[in-house]
Amino acid sequence: MTLTRKQGMAIAAIVIGGLIAALALLLVGRESGSHDDHGHGGHGDHGGHSENAPAASAPQAPAATPGLIAMTPEQIANANLVLRTAGPGRIRSTVQFPGEIRFNEDRTAHVVPRVAGVAEAVAANLGQRVKKGDLLAVFASTQLSELRSEWLAGQRRLELARSTFAREKRLWEDKVSAEQDYLAARTALQEAEIAVRNAAQKLTAIGAKPSADGINRFELRAPFDGIVVEKHLSLGEAVGADTAVFTLSDLTTVWAEFVIAPKDLGHVRLGEAVRVTSTAFDGTADGKVSYVGALLGQQTRTATARVTLANPEMAWRPGLFVTVSVNTGEVDAPVVIETEALQTDDGHTQVFVAVPGGFAARTVKTGRTDGQRIEVTDGLPAGTRYVAANSFVLKAEQGKAGAEHAH
Repeated sequence: MTLTRKQGMAIAAIVIGGLIAALALLLVGRESGSHDDHGHGGHGDHGGHSENAPAASAPQAPAATPGLIAMTPEQIANANLVLRTAGPGRIRSTVQFPGEIRFNEDRTAHVVPRVAGVAEAVAANLGQRVKKGDLLAVFASTQLSELRSEWLAGQRRLELARSTFAREKRLWEDKVSAEQDYLAARTALQEAEIAVRNAAQKLTAIGAKPSADGINRFELRAPFDGIVVEKHLSLGEAVGADTAVFTLSDLTTVWAEFVIAPKDLGHVRLGEAVRVTSTAFDGTADGKVSYVGALLGQQTRTATARVTLANPEMAWRPGLFVTVSVNTGEVDAPVVIETEALQTDDGHTQVFVAVPGGFAARTVKTGRTDGQRIEVTDGLPAGTRYVAANSFVLKAEQGKAGAEHAH
């Protein structure tokens, strides 16, 4: 088939247009590839990495201490933490006995009125602190009325006897009356003086004054400084002369009584230094053995001993159970720490030791102790710095961290 010139020109235009379109597409593809390569290369030049880059490309942080309780020096000072170094020391060897705090019987009185009567007033209350001579109660007593009447009658007879004696002496000296009358008057005066003294001593024996506002009024007063620990008296109550209406005790000193088995009698001697502790409160007291029984009880086959303790703050109350530790010597131990440093966590005994950045708990095993210091047999080498006082602060922080971890 023969193409005309016009048809040939149209075909050539179509071919040329296709070539131009293909060339344009090729140029656009290269330009896009060039931009992509430039973008990736730019990040690499700046040292950056994508989110999926290996972690090994980042520097590694030092490993943290397990269980670290981080604290700054300022926080340590504010918490009043006391640091000490574990090391060799001496521990007092002791024998421990169970005991009980009791009243000091030498300073305890069962107060009785010493005359029968009826309570007209009760001034003292249970638990009240009183001073020597303070009024406890007032009684109306017929017995006291009779004693005062006897004393008053004796006073009157004495006054009459003195007057008669003075007159008879003057008459005898003037040779007016016989000597016999003078001697009789002198004898009567002496008898009247004896009667008055006897009546006054009867009143003194029951603690009553010869004179009072009421002849039958008896005032019962405290025999010494102390506390009313028992009261058995009410207003209007009739009591006998030997009724214990009050029990008064001076609690500034108390007794710590304990029993000793025969095998331990050799460890407890009069004057031996002891330490008394209580589980009811965090308190200790030092004293000396003031009494050791010479006989063994027939039923218990034990001896009784006691320690007299000063009790200025009234912390040692009668009835409180205590432990009495008697010193028997001293022993050496390779690692000794303060007992206050110990804390308990889940049944384990632990000590908080100083580590870089704060403190960490170390589980330890303990041995002998004298109450103040304790031997560490495992878990704490000598030379370790540990928290000796106020370690409960770190125990609280440890508990907080455990609770946060559990959540």
